[in-house]
Amino acid sequence: MYRARVYVTLKAGVLDPQGGAVERALHALGYAEVRGVRIGKAIEVTLAAPDAETARRRVEEMCRELLANPVMETFEVEAVEAADAGAGAETAADGTADRNAGRGAGTGEDAGMGARMEA
Repeated sequence: MYRARVYVTLKAGVLDPQGGAVERALHALGYAEVRGVRIGKAIEVTLAAPDAETARRRVEEMCRELLANPVMETFEVEAVEAADAGAGAETAADGTADRNAGRGAGTGEDAGMGARMEA
């Protein structure tokens, strides 16, 4: 089993109204140094594959066919790592899927995705 992290972002020339709204909100909160915000999505895929290269190739195919819109988005497969055999949705003590697993409780992180910055 392998786990891959994929980042999907809008292409440079595509208008990002959600990013613009977040930038304006940050300015309103006093973060005047912010010069741009682009919103994207992070996707984690767990899959069965014979090796990491095959897993990466399959995830890239998934991105081209479904996970990213090639007209307006780009994608980056950040990591392909071996995953536990039981990988997937985390389970709470009562046996139900823990919907809050990995959500960065109390940190302001959403859906388990932390801050990602590029220089």
